[in-house]
Amino acid sequence: MTTFYHEFQKVLLSVDCIIFGFDENKLKILIGKRQMDPGRGEWSLYGGFVRNDESLDAAADRTLYELTGLRHVFMRQVGAFGNLDRDPGERVVSVAYYALINVRDYDDRLREEHGVEWVDIEDVPELYSDHNEMVRQARKLMQRKMKTEPVGFKLLPDLFTLTQLQRLYETVSGELLDKRNFRKRVKEMDFIEKTDLIDKVTSKRGAALFRFNKKAYKEDPNFKL
Repeated sequence: MTTFYHEFQKVLLSVDCIIFGFDENKLKILIGKRQMDPGRGEWSLYGGFVRNDESLDAAADRTLYELTGLRHVFMRQVGAFGNLDRDPGERVVSVAYYALINVRDYDDRLREEHGVEWVDIEDVPELYSDHNEMVRQARKLMQRKMKTEPVGFKLLPDLFTLTQLQRLYETVSGELLDKRNFRKRVKEMDFIEKTDLIDKVTSKRGAALFRFNKKAYKEDPNFKL
């Protein structure tokens, strides 16, 4: 490190991760009790400080991997949060990221080890500092993204029913969708393929299972749902 800028005040830089999952037809996020001062014991997002030898994206990737053990996860930056009073300990600026994971890919033992819980997006408690605002903005960005790109499939298992797909879009948007119109629109999309498999677990009658075809989407990416 050089001795430049020694006349200026140093500011701490951190990253916070809003990790979305979809389970039991509900949109959820991972939160846990803060394990350091200030704010020890308060509900909080999972995050950490940026190291001197890593970029913001690298810090976010590392933080996400430490928590989930997952690599190559869809993740996008939400923005920077730097109100003067956001952290009573020091002057800390935090850059928030949101990530989408399939709940089934997440080892539950790792979740317990870190002391985090899946919480329904509609039941998120009061979080430490400005973390509730981070969640609000992350959900808003995700809503926009899902209207133009099929990123929602990253929250679903490889095989899913149309009911699961519709419920996902409803929980993310917060709006009910007309079943007939939704299914008509899905049938027009070549990259949502119907398989010969039947789901007899979540459907008493047995519902057809579908999959997302990445290759077909790349050939015809004009997506809007």
